[in-house]
Amino acid sequence: MLTAPFEFRRASTVNEAADWLQQGTEVKLLAGGHSLLPLMKLRLAAPAMVVDISGIPELHGVIAHDGVVTVGAMTRHVEVVKNPLILAEAPLLSQTAAVIGDVQVRNRGTIGGSLCHADTAADLPAAVLALDAQMVVSGPDGVRKIPASEFFVAPFVTALGPQELLVAVEVPSMPSDAVSTYLKRPHPASGYPVIGVACWVGYGGATVRLAITGIGPTVFRAAEAEAYLAAHGLNSSSIGEAARLAAVHAPVEDDITGYKRQLVSVYVSRALQHTAKGKN
Repeated sequence: MLTAPFEFRRASTVNEAADWLQQGTEVKLLAGGHSLLPLMKLRLAAPAMVVDISGIPELHGVIAHDGVVTVGAMTRHVEVVKNPLILAEAPLLSQTAAVIGDVQVRNRGTIGGSLCHADTAADLPAAVLALDAQMVVSGPDGVRKIPASEFFVAPFVTALGPQELLVAVEVPSMPSDAVSTYLKRPHPASGYPVIGVACWVGYGGATVRLAITGIGPTVFRAAEAEAYLAAHGLNSSSIGEAARLAAVHAPVEDDITGYKRQLVSVYVSRALQHTAKGKN
């Protein structure tokens, strides 16, 4: 299906893209195109103007400084997978990006595009939430940072203002002893996670982070399971109870049969078991 007619512009700076965004609500930003273009072809989105931001230099690249890894919004998934700074400082992000879609998606899709699309069935939101990342956004009032815990508001809705754009993702470096896992049950047709669990354990087991995507209306942290594991340690006896707590408190909807909660229990347990093996 063809898209509705639109005006196409290519931005060379963040300020230029921001200026065009302020021209109205019918302006959309084009990153890798894997989220916006399908919507436009299905006529679920019909922007009057599409602004290509792929050529803005400051949106590309990865740097590490003072315990924070900053990933440009236009960094492609394949770069996140292979980047040595991310592999060394925030390997959970690389592990998650490695199983997004297929090779074509990973070579064209971007971290910023995926996060701003805020699909309820997407991999990266779980990783950035588990890592306590911050979204660096630019808008009419300047630059501000939005914690990942506040960024995903509802299905396909973020805390971004209508005239703001994501410029980077700041990820705190994981502890040197951290072990991480991203485990998902992929949909057989799309590859999207029916459920995805991002977890890491560090500081000798004192810190445990669990974020779950795909199964609820938005990505969420399994806070009760995290607290239990922090108090009891990550071991064969604590994993079962943590998985149960995650399932009981999961904000799932339309689960009359209990299938979704069962998926939470099974995949949290498997992810923790995999992480425990790496920890030992």
